[in-house]
Amino acid sequence: MEDILKLQQKIVPEIIELLEKRYIILRNIYYSQPVGRRILARNLEISERVVRTEINFLKDQNFIEITVPGMIVTSEGEEIIDKLKDFIHEMKGLSELEKSLKRVLGLKNVIIVAGDVEEDTTVVSELGKASANYLKSILSNDYIVALTGGSTVREVVNNISKINNLKNITVVPARGGMGRNVETQANTLVSNLANKINANYKLLHVPDNLSKESINAMLKEKGVKEVLDVIYSADVLVYGIGRADDMARRRGLSTKEIEALECNGAVGEAFGYYFNRAGEEVYSTPTMGIKNNQIKDIPHLIAVAGGKSKAEAIISTELHNPNGILITDEGAAREVLRLFSNL
Repeated sequence: MEDILKLQQKIVPEIIELLEKRYIILRNIYYSQPVGRRILARNLEISERVVRTEINFLKDQNFIEITVPGMIVTSEGEEIIDKLKDFIHEMKGLSELEKSLKRVLGLKNVIIVAGDVEEDTTVVSELGKASANYLKSILSNDYIVALTGGSTVREVVNNISKINNLKNITVVPARGGMGRNVETQANTLVSNLANKINANYKLLHVPDNLSKESINAMLKEKGVKEVLDVIYSADVLVYGIGRADDMARRRGLSTKEIEALECNGAVGEAFGYYFNRAGEEVYSTPTMGIKNNQIKDIPHLIAVAGGKSKAEAIISTELHNPNGILITDEGAAREVLRLFSNL
């Protein structure tokens, strides 16, 4: 299979390019349906003329239907998307890229989806689907699953299907809540995931950036301590990765704190901790939940992040993480390897 793909790419590269273009268009329709031609062209940043030509082809093949609200993907189209996913994965050499990334970062496993979320927003749904499938594959009876908040982790929860054959699963937030968006807060995602996989759940109603005095006072509360004991026993942690500068602003850090992060070389953030390029912790936001020194004891650490601009953040948070599973996109993966090649 691999030899055939290499031969096709050398002799008829235009066919491979056309295949990938039609796959991307079909996938975009699927995740945006019903969608109009003009919006699709804008999402893909290609001309309406090109979109019109490809839509006519996809319609003639019965992969899409054109309805009053907009285009929708048919069952045949969904089947094609599913089958082409693995073909595109091999065609773009992503299996070899996964091996290379696993080696340089020192991780347990790496899963890469085609594309870059910064160029194609539907890739985030592919990241969520790949992460959800991996999570389902490792879940077992009596497991404790901890989640951070964030839009990427929300995609994981949204893409997981119902599970009824496991017993005594418990879902908990990894740390206290963050931000004003209730839909992406850890507590909300915890309850949503628990409902989908028929699990128990516990919530932690604690804001970010508490004073040490406030934290110490809350730790004396029996209910809080009971939840923390469950969190500290997690078998799985699912978390997103952010750029240090972006997350510092979102977490409401002061100008002085942000300047200190820059001076200490912070480039990445995960579960409230900030790391430099060498993977060293340089700062943490004061709240309750999983601590960085406890991470190594969690058997399954599932990090989900995509986009070329996240490459440095991925390196800083995932370097030498033997229990780590990185689920990322092609844009981030190739940039991570490029950064390593320049060392």
